[in-house]
Amino acid sequence: MEEKVISILRVVLDDELVDADTSQGNCDKWDSMAQLNLAVEIEAAFNVSLEPEQIAEMRSVQDIVRILSGMKK
Repeated sequence: MEEKVISILRVVLDDELVDADTSQGNCDKWDSMAQLNLAVEIEAAFNVSLEPEQIAEMRSVQDIVRILSGMKK
């Protein structure tokens, strides 16, 4: 799952340097518009529907993986 999230982030942010340690705090390209695009791509790739609170919590690769892990049945 983490590799898929990283792959999506690389596309959304147009940055091949994205890795497991990437977060909003260390990536200038991860702005509010990228956050919305990321949410759309995550929903499509994982066939989930994110709540606004979950989208707001997505501040790092690890946050996204944690949120998605909690959604899987």
